Amino acid sequence: MLVLDIDITWPVLVLLLFDLTIRVWAIIVIPRNRRPTSATAWLLAIYFIPVVGLLLFFLIGNPKLPRHRRKQQEQINAYIRERTEDLDFGTLRPNAPAWFTSLVGMNRHLGAMPLAGDNAAQLISGYQESLDAMAEAIRGAREHVHVEFYILQTDAATDDFFRAMEEATARGVTVRVLLDHWANRGKPHYRRTLKRLDAMGAAWRLMLPVQPLKGKWQRPDLRNHRKLLVVDGRVAFMGSQNVTDSTYNLKKNIRRGLHWVDLMVRLEGPIVPSVNAVFLSDWFSETNEALTAEFDLDDLRGGPGDLDCQVVPSGPGFDVENNLKLFLGLLYAAKRKVIIVSPYFVPDEALLLAITSACYRGIEVQLFVSEEGDQAIVYHAQRSYYEALLEAGVKIWMYRKPYILHSKSLTVDDEIAVIGSSNMDMRSFGLNMEISLLVRGAEFVDQMREVEDQYRSLSRELTLDEWRQQPLRSTVLDNLARLTSALQ
Repeated sequence: MLVLDIDITWPVLVLLLFDLTIRVWAIIVIPRNRRPTSATAWLLAIYFIPVVGLLLFFLIGNPKLPRHRRKQQEQINAYIRERTEDLDFGTLRPNAPAWFTSLVGMNRHLGAMPLAGDNAAQLISGYQESLDAMAEAIRGAREHVHVEFYILQTDAATDDFFRAMEEATARGVTVRVLLDHWANRGKPHYRRTLKRLDAMGAAWRLMLPVQPLKGKWQRPDLRNHRKLLVVDGRVAFMGSQNVTDSTYNLKKNIRRGLHWVDLMVRLEGPIVPSVNAVFLSDWFSETNEALTAEFDLDDLRGGPGDLDCQVVPSGPGFDVENNLKLFLGLLYAAKRKVIIVSPYFVPDEALLLAITSACYRGIEVQLFVSEEGDQAIVYHAQRSYYEALLEAGVKIWMYRKPYILHSKSLTVDDEIAVIGSSNMDMRSFGLNMEISLLVRGAEFVDQMREVEDQYRSLSRELTLDEWRQQPLRSTVLDNLARLTSALQ
């Protein structure tokens, strides 16, 4: 009988040393400047599945844009502050609460944009109505049209929007277009959309392209999630809606009968240059072309309305989470009522504490979400927070399927509102480039209340008794999804 005498001591020691090195490295590197929950999730992933966890960390472990992109954002912020330091952005409403003034100061410090008065803002809650309104505005363009959307597709619903851009370029108007690379590639009509942009003569670029062979690389799941349109620096649109059919032209959505419900706002007044500045910032980041001549601030005195507005950009190009800090400030300032609309609601500890604390302070808090989910992991992670919210006293309204409530808004008491592209989830806070609009004015909140009432009429209330009857398998699935959401 042949016996092989093999000394396995050295291979085992090498493996043990390698394993120990990874663990020590992870403890030193991962928690630095990272949320405790995120750091814990990454450490658990690396400790229990070392090879896979380590590969994932190197692929998506850095939540920031490359250093040169962040330097660009710093240059842009410095330029905006310098150009706007001594300018008059309209007449502000009197008797602003002290907390509002300090909140505006924080937004200015973090995102550079000033507070502007004398603005008009009109909500548009109809999906096709919004596309038609934007097309009409483009048809009135004389100098330039700036289009920036997370998803941009030419299809039957958006054909008039594209035809309006074609007519604009035909009469000599400069049309610039930005669309997110990863969100559009591989989607229906992607190639057709790019060909149509080329044919009309639009200048277009992909946002945050993942093209390593061209030297363009960052964490691949970072997104430019903004949705905005600016025409001649005088009219702007922003909100939650992409330029695509309400089914997103996806077979799985069509098969399930899903349609998206969104909310946009049409803006006129001194706030429009701030929206345009966000586009110009993103254009500069993608092209290195500084369009300073189109950052027109010469005619800012007065406007067609009486609303105070401030644009708050956020995303991985900034040092901190500007949108999260805005939401937290508003929640702690609330005195009577808070209504949140967020299709993807996956809060971090600070946001969950702010919401539940508001309830314990006797403030009425309502949360609108969708009854149906279109993204399984996010849907289940969101559900894992329902029990804590319901126990604290939050009223949860579930927008009835087969519709996906995609609007993103926050109203506080009777005078303050936020609308934009940002969900209340960890992805929107840390990984997505977003744009939010802070508005002070009871007349705008009245518009928001009408939309909220409409949503409520199409929703059903989730009760704590109903939730406690969830089967164990659903609870386990929800909690597992919750763990994955911390891998930021």
